[in-house]
Amino acid sequence: MSLSTEIELTRDTPATIIPAGEEHVLPAGTVVTISQALGGSVTVRTQGGLFRIAGKDIDALGDAAELGINDSADETVEPASDGPLSEELVWGAMRNCFDPEIPVNVVDLGLIYDLQISDPDPADGHHAVQVKMTLTAQGCGMGPVIAEDVKKNIELLSAVSAAQVDIVWDPPWTPHMISDEGRKKLGIE
Repeated sequence: MSLSTEIELTRDTPATIIPAGEEHVLPAGTVVTISQALGGSVTVRTQGGLFRIAGKDIDALGDAAELGINDSADETVEPASDGPLSEELVWGAMRNCFDPEIPVNVVDLGLIYDLQISDPDPADGHHAVQVKMTLTAQGCGMGPVIAEDVKKNIELLSAVSAAQVDIVWDPPWTPHMISDEGRKKLGIE
């Protein structure tokens, strides 16, 4: 099935309006087309605009396997390892987070400005992680949603006790910050 196939929602479905970031419920029977299905969520287009459906609600689209999308709300982002937490693991977790309008992860979009990992807590060996990130546009209401995705994915790492993700605007984001991999994905040379 192609992404342009029209699908009727099988039930009332919580969704986030893009780019406003406001919560909304799409009624059962609403006709949608999938714009992108990345990072455990799905962006759909309706007559009323773009909406993001969280992974836990993908079942409202019908048979996820037939649609070619992963219906897992909690993807495992940590490789099977009992090793120590590393920056590489945290960067990998953040690569599972996507802007709902752009099919490139937040790392390759150049949205992550800083990553700090605390020393392990002597009591349990867990680390706190702090991230500074930006958005492609200051007026984007999806900022808190994207930041929460980043936080949640980092906190899925077993050696992380807590993550804090702060949105910053300095320096302002420009398309020059997109990685070579992101440029390839977007067809920018």
